Amino acid sequence: MSERYIIDAYAWVEYLIGSDSGKKVKAELENDKSEIFTCTVTIAEVVSKTAREGRNVETAFEVLTSNSRIVDADQWLSRDAGQLHAQTNRKVKDFSLAHAYVLASARKLNARILTGDPHFRELREATVI
Repeated sequence: MSERYIIDAYAWVEYLIGSDSGKKVKAELENDKSEIFTCTVTIAEVVSKTAREGRNVETAFEVLTSNSRIVDADQWLSRDAGQLHAQTNRKVKDFSLAHAYVLASARKLNARILTGDPHFRELREATVI
């Protein structure tokens, strides 16, 4: 049986820089039993961080889009993300709208969130790297 993962920006950045946490992401990317997804909002987050750090944006973009199925932020996902943001932000300090999109995507897909981000640590969907 396969495991579904949505990879958040934190995990993708760790993978791109080749950290120990990134090696855990790599293991899932190489696991034939893992289905890998990325939310469009996560692409924007990773591209922004990559550009701010002076690294190659096109390489980062290509890595994300070629190694995962992309989850579009349509009107339904946006509605769900907005509701989750309002609910979760009461419990998790600084839980961003981008975090809410990842969480909404995970729930829509019945997937785990592959992350190292402390904002997700207490959520049942999180698989911490």
